[in-house]
Amino acid sequence: MTATVHGFQTQVTKLLDLLANSLYSNKEVFLRELISNASDAIDKLHFMSLTNSEILGDDATFKIRLKADREAGTLTISDNGIGMTLEEANQNLGTIAQSGTEEFMKQLTGDAAKDSQLIGQFGVGFYSSFIVADHVTVLSRSVNAPASEGVRWESDGSGTFESENIERAARGTEIILHLKESEREFLDDWTLRNTITKYSDHISTPVELWTERYEAPKSADNESEGENKEQDKEEEKKPVFEWQQVNDAKALWTRNPKDVTDEEYKEFFKHLAHEYRDPLTWAHNHIEGDLEYTSLLYIPSTAPWDLFNRLNEHGLKLYVQRVFIMDKAEAFLPNYLRFISGLVDTDALPLNVSRELLQDSAVTRKLKKALTKRALGMIEKLSKDPEQYATFVTQFGNVLKEGASEDYENRETILKLLRFASTKDNTPTCNVSLEDYIGRMQSGQDKIYYITADSFESASKSPYLERLRSKNIEVLLMWERVDEWMMSSVSEFSGKEFVPVNASDLKLGDLADKDEKEKEEQAVKDNEDLIKRFKEALGDKVSDVKVSSRLIDSPACVISEYGRQMYTQQMKRLLEASGQKMPEDRYVLELNPTNNLVQKAYGEADEGRFKQWAELILGQALLADQGSLKDPGEFVKTLNALLMG
Repeated sequence: MTATVHGFQTQVTKLLDLLANSLYSNKEVFLRELISNASDAIDKLHFMSLTNSEILGDDATFKIRLKADREAGTLTISDNGIGMTLEEANQNLGTIAQSGTEEFMKQLTGDAAKDSQLIGQFGVGFYSSFIVADHVTVLSRSVNAPASEGVRWESDGSGTFESENIERAARGTEIILHLKESEREFLDDWTLRNTITKYSDHISTPVELWTERYEAPKSADNESEGENKEQDKEEEKKPVFEWQQVNDAKALWTRNPKDVTDEEYKEFFKHLAHEYRDPLTWAHNHIEGDLEYTSLLYIPSTAPWDLFNRLNEHGLKLYVQRVFIMDKAEAFLPNYLRFISGLVDTDALPLNVSRELLQDSAVTRKLKKALTKRALGMIEKLSKDPEQYATFVTQFGNVLKEGASEDYENRETILKLLRFASTKDNTPTCNVSLEDYIGRMQSGQDKIYYITADSFESASKSPYLERLRSKNIEVLLMWERVDEWMMSSVSEFSGKEFVPVNASDLKLGDLADKDEKEKEEQAVKDNEDLIKRFKEALGDKVSDVKVSSRLIDSPACVISEYGRQMYTQQMKRLLEASGQKMPEDRYVLELNPTNNLVQKAYGEADEGRFKQWAELILGQALLADQGSLKDPGEFVKTLNALLMG
């Protein structure tokens, strides 16, 4: 069969160019990536062999092997795992084997330092070969294919690859790296041995290295001493080669946590998650009793690009009796903890368990409950380190907020772990916990006040904050898409009610002194005519007009007739975009009678112009609240008319 030449997927071509410029800070990680891939291929075949042992034939001992050829300048990494068909090789090695490649490439900036932070998140481990090699040959055969359907795949990484079917006796995959002249150190026995020990000691499959050793020469008794010396010299020139196992080959999670070093945990995470950055933290536990299991959970240091795609596959690796069963078993953690990587190993499930059986299993439900509490405990422990936790909040704080709506049983714990910005320092830094907030409450305060908006600027500069600011009452600032959804489900924390600052009743309680109440009541009486004129001028554009008790400087604000907005404008747009028809929200206009603009409008004798002033003030209030207007053209027309006098 003649080899066929193919063009790489566009994204791969760009990626190879990046890798050729050594985006990995340590070039040796290519070896970790290829050994991890080989380990995955063996795990998959091991699982298949549980129900069909004959599939292994006479090659039932799994192994990963590395062989350096100094004369040819090649390094070969081979495994006897599941292997690939020609179609699979073209797909897996010719495209980025991950959904969302377009999104991935959009994030590439052209800045090598920044782009290097993206490598490792998109299943591109094989392509790290081109960091050290200027030519790569892959020989493979699927366990399901005959010897005549072996595969040869070859490329120099310049934009094309060629592939064909070949005769290949053994199943599995062999990757032959033709090393660049500058990377020949990876042909040295010491370098390979050290790299394997550093990055892949935890791999449960034996990793063997083709090693050169020398045997002591044997001398005959009847030979002279001089003859023996000559024979010794001759025999010393004949080295013996053999396969030597380099790694420990003991599953890391089966070891006592006290015997595992931090470096070993970090390297295992990189293998497990196909990452190259260290994790933020981890939790390793052996649990005995009615339900025996081992779990090893990690929190990455950076969020995957598709973190907010709730439909994307996620979950833990599942092992049963130390046998790998499946990747991304989502049944063991709730969706809001989908950023957690790791594994669970239990004897309480059958080896032939399927995803469908997992969903209906009582064992799974017990494990999910236990692992959720363990994951939240890990996050709580991390929160004791302000610097580390600031990174966690930046990367995962918003997805954790989903749990406050979804997980009633753990809601109080989740709320305790959330962090917010507030009017205390008026910056977008989310470092205020609800416990911090409660600890700083004013004397007589028993409510937690907050505001949701479309941006930090809108939240922090909102007119709704004016009265609370004048009383030095702290307000939590929220502007993320998830915040409104979360707060629609959450009513209190630690016995303290949440109150939105745009509620019709701020529920100030003891914070509103007697003199203030009297002044408010007097203001209503003194401005009856003002309110009546605005109400008549605006007609059915508002549901009511009132004197505001919350404004100090601004002329007006709007309050939903339902007590607070049913939805933020951002949420309305999202729901409308999905085809849902949204109910029209009606507003109460609250006026600040002491404001100069309101007084200027009220002093207008011409009713036509007064109507324009009233509409302008309403438009300003809606714009401040929503960030947009239903009819901006009409608003501009009214503004221009008043400016022209």
